[in-house]
Amino acid sequence: MKFENSLEIARKMDSEDELAKYRHQFIFPQVNGKDVIYFVGNSLGLQPKTAKNYVNEIMQDWANLGVEGHFRAEKSWWDYHERFSGKLAKIVGAKASEVTVMNTLTVNLHLLMVSFYRPSGKRFKILCEEKAFPSDQYMLSSQVRLHGYQPSEAIVEVRKREGENNFRTEDILKKIEEVGEELALVLIGGVNYYSGQVFDMESITKAGHEAGAIVGWDLAHAAGNVKLKLSEWNVDFAAWCSYKYMNSGPGNASGCFINEKYHNIKDMPRMEGWWGHNKDRRFLMEPEFQPEPDANAWQISNAPVLALAPYLASLEMFDEVGMPALIKKRNRIVAYLEFVLHEIDKEVDSTFEVITPSNQNERGTQISVFLHGEGRELFNYLMKNGVYIDWREPNVIRLAPAPFYCSFEDVYNFGQILKRGITEIHS
Repeated sequence: MKFENSLEIARKMDSEDELAKYRHQFIFPQVNGKDVIYFVGNSLGLQPKTAKNYVNEIMQDWANLGVEGHFRAEKSWWDYHERFSGKLAKIVGAKASEVTVMNTLTVNLHLLMVSFYRPSGKRFKILCEEKAFPSDQYMLSSQVRLHGYQPSEAIVEVRKREGENNFRTEDILKKIEEVGEELALVLIGGVNYYSGQVFDMESITKAGHEAGAIVGWDLAHAAGNVKLKLSEWNVDFAAWCSYKYMNSGPGNASGCFINEKYHNIKDMPRMEGWWGHNKDRRFLMEPEFQPEPDANAWQISNAPVLALAPYLASLEMFDEVGMPALIKKRNRIVAYLEFVLHEIDKEVDSTFEVITPSNQNERGTQISVFLHGEGRELFNYLMKNGVYIDWREPNVIRLAPAPFYCSFEDVYNFGQILKRGITEIHS
């Protein structure tokens, strides 16, 4: 169908959308008595209506069974985290044995660095992208200092070319080759949080390995959003949060991928804890650590089941729908959003610059837009009129129409509110 910036066409596309029914399985905030247009799934996904049931189930088991809920609950607590591995494996392109869920994202990155950042001799440098998400920057800096290095000498940043909004894959590959035998680790965000650019993870992983380095990925903005093939790409490790595209709730648990080539290594350097100990022998209280035979060897403490419950509720929907269907709708709704932005740009006294790549293979759900000539006043107008978006200084808005719950009518209505806001502000 040819795109048109009209309510009729938007509603027609919604009528053809196979995922439209899932919109009604989420709870929307309201402004002025109406559901908001929610384009911030890249920051915090909406609450699935089933999430409360999953939490209440645990609360009821706790009330009725007490400590016996660990073993007698229908979803027993002692192995609750194991219910995630198969479902998450499909989302990130891995084997179930390579995936676990625990802690939170930056905590897991720190823990994984214990295993995978092992500087030795002249091989001590870490390559990351310029202006990585601040938490990653803090994590990397503190890790290299722990090993006695200064961030200025140990951290190598790949930069964008002057005047360009996105990184070039060839520049990343060239930098990997340039650092060469000094490179210990490549750790990059799979999707750049600011621009929404999706990195060529396959090529970068291959180049990192050819240089003799370990390669890991922060998939905070990638998991549940873009196609991933971590096993096939031979990624060494990865971690992601669950509260963005996977709708698990604020600050919720993180997922981890550890390539199977690192399993069943008893003396693998890592932070060890009770829940990573051989499950069949865990309650024998043995003094010597015997690791689980899979990614669960990196578990430390028993699972926070109340936190995991809404995550599991959301994953049930992911398992039902599958990433191919989500990506199919994502591509269409994001393309329509880009079209509407360009149409509105023609009608108003303003200039929009989309800084996210237009190539579908280089972007996910997010579109980032420079609003030249506009300030935070426009952002405030949109929020007050029921459009939830994200503002980044100096004047960039990030828009993420998550395919599970956003509609084409949302996109059309956003365009109309955006046009009214610019017109009123400039009048």
